[in-house]
Amino acid sequence: MNITENLSLMEKLHILTDAAKYDVACTSSGVDRKGNGIGMGNSIAPGICHTFSADGRCVSLLKILFTNECIFSCSYCQNNCNNDIPRASFTPDEVCELTMEFYRRNYIEGLFLSSGILVSPTYTMELIYQTLYKLRNVHHFNGYIHVKAIPGADPLLIEKTGFLADRMSINLELPTSDSLRQLAPNKTRKTILKPMRLIQNGITENQNELMLYRNTPHFVPAGQSTQMIIGATPENDYQVMKVAEGLYQNFQLKRVFYSAFVNVTESDTLPMLPGGPPLLREHRLYQADWLLRYYHFQVDELLSEDRPDFNIYLDPKCDWALRHLELFPVEINRADYHTLLRVPGIGAKSAGRIVKARRSGRLTFSDLKKIGVVLKRALYFITCSGQMMYHTRMDEDYICQNLMRDKTQVPAEVRNAGYRQLSLFDDDILTQAGISMNTCEALLTG
Repeated sequence: MNITENLSLMEKLHILTDAAKYDVACTSSGVDRKGNGIGMGNSIAPGICHTFSADGRCVSLLKILFTNECIFSCSYCQNNCNNDIPRASFTPDEVCELTMEFYRRNYIEGLFLSSGILVSPTYTMELIYQTLYKLRNVHHFNGYIHVKAIPGADPLLIEKTGFLADRMSINLELPTSDSLRQLAPNKTRKTILKPMRLIQNGITENQNELMLYRNTPHFVPAGQSTQMIIGATPENDYQVMKVAEGLYQNFQLKRVFYSAFVNVTESDTLPMLPGGPPLLREHRLYQADWLLRYYHFQVDELLSEDRPDFNIYLDPKCDWALRHLELFPVEINRADYHTLLRVPGIGAKSAGRIVKARRSGRLTFSDLKKIGVVLKRALYFITCSGQMMYHTRMDEDYICQNLMRDKTQVPAEVRNAGYRQLSLFDDDILTQAGISMNTCEALLTG
């Protein structure tokens, strides 16, 4: 086993938590699995990772790489085989020890495990499988586990791992095959999509079996996701979103993540971004992705080959509405649910509340505010009993200027021009979690 043995567990944790910070995984688990009274932990549906759950809680997980050693030469990855960086690898027992000890102290609610490629994809996948097997069957860990499948690994190993994990993901990495050939010559679209299809088919078959047999083990119950790097290659927003739409339709993915490109390797093959990582572009892609998944939009409604990029000054929904003023204003007391979903400032929950509330009487703007409608956006696109909230010209430039005065059109972290990857060992993160460095070291040394 080609695993470094001369580093302490604390030193490995420093290296492999830092190495995992560019792997996006801020997702909810989507799984409810109560403790069985025998094992350790449980999995709660609202979420794992550093994210906010449906009830507003911030939940966390131990996010690590199994190893940052890698035989691949992906030029955008800090762990590629050509980079001169400190290398480390865990053993399956070490990952189990870390997960159980952090969980017992209530510092985490689950595990996110990714990895570089050690020796070969199949060899690495075997180590990951051993780790999950020991967590579930030796340590009886019932908490949430999100694991990255290794493209090119033995399909049987991926399948066996799927019966132990809650969510699996395979990174698409870059939007097109041409970009992969350019920046990740060891990877192909085929080797990435093949295990993605395997997981999709396994989920479908497992759901059918569960309908017939209650005791059937669950296969990837929280579904699968993927990640695309944005800004490392010249694809426009239209190309990126068409790829995402295809993944949702053809592979039933739970989530596509978009990661703003950070030039960590300073490779000559990568673009120099004088303005820093394209965070605002990443934000617009996430907003558009939300419209695809929850608001019944299609990519061709939001963008086109003639207009291939999002307006950075407005969120995609406002931008779409401005280009379709002929559909507005919408009468709140008569419009159906799907029409309401397309009004800026009205979300899925508030649209449902509107439909329900107007059964008891006609709604006013005051009622809409109580329901949760963001009136500073919606007021340009709606009427209540035939009246607009204020006298408004249905003019694209006029409405656009007013919408752009809304500071929430640009998220605070982008307005502040800050980009900072968090580390388990950042002092402020430890402080917020109530963990001192001495406590962390004590945890690892027993």
